[in-house]
Amino acid sequence: MDLDLMIKVTPFFVEAAWVTVQISVLSLVLGLAMGALGAWARLGRSRPLRVLGGAYVSLFRGTPCLIQLFVLYFGGPQVGINLDPFTAGVIGLGVNIGAYMTESIRGAILAVERGQTEAARSLGLSRGQAMRRIVLPQAARLMIRPLGVNSVALIKGSALVSTISVVELTYTAQRFIGSTYKPFEMFAIAAVLYMAIIYGAIRCVQWLDARHAID
Repeated sequence: MDLDLMIKVTPFFVEAAWVTVQISVLSLVLGLAMGALGAWARLGRSRPLRVLGGAYVSLFRGTPCLIQLFVLYFGGPQVGINLDPFTAGVIGLGVNIGAYMTESIRGAILAVERGQTEAARSLGLSRGQAMRRIVLPQAARLMIRPLGVNSVALIKGSALVSTISVVELTYTAQRFIGSTYKPFEMFAIAAVLYMAIIYGAIRCVQWLDARHAID
């Protein structure tokens, strides 16, 4: 191993790791928003909305995220959608993980005992009030662990944005391999930084899980 070279290029990888963190966080926020909308549609009373929500989940869970990124970034200009690589990466990953979040949120809401909603309605609460005050607070606790699983998957999947020229960890490793011909060293640095980011995400989820544990 060329340790001197690894030390020399590490600052560039740390900078790229920050880009990976930014993409992952922004995509997760977008994914949560899309997941909430998707779950609302799938659980709604309107049949067209349920069909639309189901189609969203089926489409984005049933096709590779890489293809979705290519369609958005390379195919977008054909229909007047011109996005820079970073924005395309965030939107592509966010919409994709949102399909998984939809099912996680939907499952957590359905896991709350139906009797609690009926009890809230009997006390005079509307369906919306019962959902906001009774169901969602309990469902939020049940969503913490699936959120952790999806977050880790998202961080790993962020490597795909290197294919549309986002200068994150994987792209940086590939760039240095082209000039140094040291693939082991470059990917070793990237792997360590990915592990550090994922470890941080797991610790955050564990903290949330412990703080809001259901006895």
